[in-house]
Amino acid sequence: MLSTRGSPTAGRAVMVDVHDDAMLRRFLLGLAEGMTAAQESIDRIVDTMVTVSRAYGRDDVDLVVLPTVIIVQTGSGDTGHVALRTASGPQLRFDQIAALYDLLERARRGAIDPAAGIDRLNEIGAMHPRHGWPLQVFGHAVLTTGLALLLMPTWQGIMVAFGLGALLGLAKLIRSPTLRLVFPVVAAFVSAVTVFLVALVLPIGDPLLLLIAPLVTFLPGGLLTTATMELAAGQMIAGASRLVTGLVQLGLLSFGILAAGSIVGVGASSYVPLDAAGRLPWWTALAGVLLLAIGDVLHFSSPGRTFGWVLLALVVAYAGQSVGALVAGPTVSGFIGALAMTPVVLWIATLRRGVPTQLTFLPAFWLLVPGAAGLSGLTEAIGTSRGFDDFTEALTSVMAIALGVLIGTALYRVVHHGAEELANFHIDVPSALHETEQPPFWARLVPGTPRSIWQRADHRAPPPPLATHQPDAPGPRGGRTSRAGRS
Repeated sequence: MLSTRGSPTAGRAVMVDVHDDAMLRRFLLGLAEGMTAAQESIDRIVDTMVTVSRAYGRDDVDLVVLPTVIIVQTGSGDTGHVALRTASGPQLRFDQIAALYDLLERARRGAIDPAAGIDRLNEIGAMHPRHGWPLQVFGHAVLTTGLALLLMPTWQGIMVAFGLGALLGLAKLIRSPTLRLVFPVVAAFVSAVTVFLVALVLPIGDPLLLLIAPLVTFLPGGLLTTATMELAAGQMIAGASRLVTGLVQLGLLSFGILAAGSIVGVGASSYVPLDAAGRLPWWTALAGVLLLAIGDVLHFSSPGRTFGWVLLALVVAYAGQSVGALVAGPTVSGFIGALAMTPVVLWIATLRRGVPTQLTFLPAFWLLVPGAAGLSGLTEAIGTSRGFDDFTEALTSVMAIALGVLIGTALYRVVHHGAEELANFHIDVPSALHETEQPPFWARLVPGTPRSIWQRADHRAPPPPLATHQPDAPGPRGGRTSRAGRS
């Protein structure tokens, strides 16, 4: 098969040299690694890679995808080849995720050469943020302020959240991998010391809820929800590892808060929710949703076309969560919010000018705040005598949000793909019904009837096949001639 590497590939399928599939293996590894860095679930990564490999004419591709290891095999037996890569790099920004999913769309159609796709993956990995560092820092402060309006709507809390958001946004510009490992603990410690000291002089309300706002980008809400979804999909290794990682990250954040409380000298009552004085009106929550969308676009360098879709997903998630809180209580409110938000997010991804699901899912996860409930619950469980009841409720809220995502996905597929699934509906008839019906024994005693016992055995024998795959027989002069090839 002729290879077209280096030729224009836009808008048409690419013919890949099946005799040299090393480049395709590297391309599949890069795509899977990029989706892992985009916090995509393992089952969707595998489904996407299978679709891409079939688009390039390969049905013999096997994949093993884990959160930190990716294995791709092409061929089977003695002709099989395996490529392996560790996926331990940093997470992608939203502009990189958008570029990655544009590349995935082309790869699903086989419309890009694997070599050109690898070059594009390297370009995506080296992309610079769309906005400079001042806008990134300001965006983190705006995002923090928007979430503070949703969690603790007081003027004092808004000012503290904006200041801490700007400080942490500036610190997040540090690119050192070593410091990134301890940065969540340091961020939680600095934020807790500031909030506990300010709480002594200003009526900011619940200090733990106010702490959640500047730490929102460190909370593993999306990680815990993805882990629960993977466990429900049968991906036990990936789901369990993500779940443990999310719980450890919550523990580290809680340790930073508890260490700050010990140094400042606050009592156990400081970890218990307090009543806030001078709360802002309820409609300020709508402004918080708007600020959350603006901060998301600025801080994570999201493409400008994503703003409207992110705002729509946030509004739907907030409305669903509010209705759920009124109907079923705060613990199950995340289920209603996720159930309402998921079909909207999946529908947006199918539109011609839509955006990938990850760009709208993650901000909605932060609004539903599954990890936030876990952080406050774990801190209260360790720092007070109230036990682990609050932490159990937090885990229940995470399960509720994951269940809402699963049911919402199923409902969307029923509505969107229902007609197609009904058109492809087919039931195989059992093989026994395809066989010729056996006549009764008395009919077989009559000569001349089908399958009569009086017929000769050679008449009842089935006709021989037209050609066989038996070994070639020796020819008259020691050569070998095929039986099927004789005339």
